[in-house]
Formats: sequence, C-alpha cells, structure tokens
Amino acid sequence: MKYFEIIYLFKGRKGRKVLRAESRMDALSIAKLKLPGIIIRITETSAPIEDRVVEFQKQFTNTLLKPKIKIDSLISSIRQLGVMTNAGISIHDSVKEVTKTTEDKRLKAIFEDIDDALNSGQSLTDALSSYRLDVGDVTIAMVELGENTGNMSESLLKLAQILEEIRDNKKKFKSALRYPIIVVIAISIAFTILMVYVVPKFKEIFAKLHSQLPLPTRILLFMENIIHNYGWYLLAFIIATIATVKFLYANNKDFKRSFDKNILKVYLFGKIIFNSTMYRFTMIFTQLISAGIPIADALDTAVLTVDNETIKDKLSNVTISVQRGMSLSDAFKKTGLFHGMLLQMVGAGERSGTLDTMLEKVSDFFKMKFDEIVDNISSYIEPILIGFIAVMVLMMALGIFLPMWDLASAVRKG
Repeated sequence: MKYFEIIYLFKGRKGRKVLRAESRMDALSIAKLKLPGIIIRITETSAPIEDRVVEFQKQFTNTLLKPKIKIDSLISSIRQLGVMTNAGISIHDSVKEVTKTTEDKRLKAIFEDIDDALNSGQSLTDALSSYRLDVGDVTIAMVELGENTGNMSESLLKLAQILEEIRDNKKKFKSALRYPIIVVIAISIAFTILMVYVVPKFKEIFAKLHSQLPLPTRILLFMENIIHNYGWYLLAFIIATIATVKFLYANNKDFKRSFDKNILKVYLFGKIIFNSTMYRFTMIFTQLISAGIPIADALDTAVLTVDNETIKDKLSNVTISVQRGMSLSDAFKKTGLFHGMLLQMVGAGERSGTLDTMLEKVSDFFKMKFDEIVDNISSYIEPILIGFIAVMVLMMALGIFLPMWDLASAVRKG
C-alpha cells in the first residue's frame, strides 16, 4: 500500500488529506467517495509518522513474537497433499482436507487463506507466495515446478523429502553445538557466581593493603564492579542487541547483506553456512534440470532458495552468463564458489548429456563437506574452549593470589 496526499477545494478553502491506496487511480476513487468538494491534486507521499511508528511496532512484534510453523507439521501436510494429488484428488479438495487435519494453528490459518485464494482463481504458487517467510523459498520453488511440469504429486513428495533433509541437517547442527554451548554456559555461570559471592570477600582484604594492586587483580575488580552495579543493565543490553540484530536481519536489506557477507568469514560457521547453502542450491537445481526445466529458468528458481545474499548475488550472475551463451561450467567458474573438480564434473555432464547426474554428484559433495564439519565440530571447537577456560581460570587465580603473595611477603619481611 502507498500513501497519497490529496489536495481538495471545499467552500473556497483548500484542504489536505493523506490516504492509503494501491495506486493513484485507487486513491482518486477513494478521495471522491470520502472527501467533499473538488479534487485539485494527488501526489504520492511518505507515510505519516504515526503510521510509520505503528508499522515499525508491527514488524518488530512479528519478527520476534510471530509463531513459527513447526517443520514436522509442514512436512506432514505437504506429504499428505502429495499423496492425495497422486490419488487423483484435485488440489482444491486436497488443500481443504489438509486444512481440516493439521494441528498447527499457524499452518491451518495459512491453508485456509490458500483455499480462499484457489477458489478466487489464483494458482497454488501465487497463493503460497504471500507466505514465503513462513513456508520458505524451497517450498514455493518446488510447487512452481509441479505446476510447470503438470506433475504436482511428484513435486510435493520430493519437496517433503527435501524438507526432511533440511530438518535433519538443522537437528544435526544443533546437536553438535549442544556440548560447546553447555560448556560455555556452565563456565559463564561459574564465573558470575565467583564474581558476585567470592571476589567481594577478597575486595575487602585488598582495600586494606593500601598498595598498588597487580593488573590481573585490577581487571578482576573492574569486572566485579560492572557485574555488581550494572549486571541487570548488561543482561538487558545483550538481550536488546540480539533482538535488534534479529529484527534488522529480517527487515533491513543493507544490514542483511552486510551480515551475510561477514558471517561467511567467521571461523567454522562460515564453512557450515556455505556448504549447507550450496547443497540446497545444487539439490534444487538438479531436481529442476531432471524435470526438464530449461537451465536459465531452473537457475532463476534455484537461486530464490538461497538465503545468504553474498552467495545469491554470485549465483544470480550465472543466469546472466548462461543467457549470453556461456557454458554452465564456465559460468560457475566465474562465481568462485566451485573448485576445479566440481567444474570438471559439470563440464563433463554438459558434453555427455548427463548434466543432472553430474549435478547430483556435486550436490552430494557439498552435503559430504557439511556432514564432515558438523560431525567433527566438537574437535574443532575444543581447543577454543580449552583456551577460554584456561584464560578464565588463570585470570581468576592471578587476580586473587598475587595480592595475597605480596601480603605474605610483606608479613615475612616485617
């Protein structure tokens, strides 16, 4: 919806009104119904400050508190749609039945709206596109494939399989991170307890020394002062920062682009995100090619399923290169995302007419790299955790015991 400023003349006086409408013609029609007098001018304008505040609050609430669809419920519903359409039941009746049987409230509401959209003449792809953030780009891409090929049941069943693989990968990643996260949380809690209950006891002793304290002790006392006096503010700041980052990532394109670029440089996590993203892209691209979709169209659709903006920009250039007559292997090489062996496989597939088979092997390669990192993530992170623990223990020990040693030395000399 856009905002339009309406200038009108009534009883010899000019009036001004701001209206919301989809187009200038719609704004004119609304103005003629609601405003008296003669319409002088209609110009597009920015939203009033109060509307912008309300929209911001709505976006912030939806980003942080909007209920998400359970992936298992989505997989179950899509599989049910696939089975029913495979049995010859129309997509309209299949959607109605899924709406009745799903227990996920958010998913039920979405299917109810989709049913209304189908009854009004929209395609299933168009109806789902309004819920892209809920169901994901992969779902919309595979549904569009089903409509383009006329084999909706096969596309839906394959989609359910793809979503299961994505779900399993996420579970594997979360499971691998559980151990290091628990260790970090336990260390943080132990350190906080020491700061709150132990260090203050020594603080009273140190105050009586009336001498220059060692640097580790001063650092320790500074941290104790921060936690003791500003602990709740610090916790609120951390929570607010996480919420703000999440909001900006979902609603600010420039922030998302910068975040996606830098996250790929982060140790270990960059490789995990890269390989999982490339696996998803090549997997969807392979399915589209196997279904007989032209390469350029298949690339356009597969690129939509890529979340990381940096990778998406590079893959989008592949479509342009292919449309200009460049081979797929050369276009992939320009992106810098594929190394020599993978490019040779794609090139061999183009020359032999087995591109879909070779692309499937490329997809398997990225999945293998993802699994390798996730399965061994503990061994990658353990040195960092050990170093972190060592620094914390050393700082605590030096901060407390160095002044005590100085005090003991002074007593012996005295």
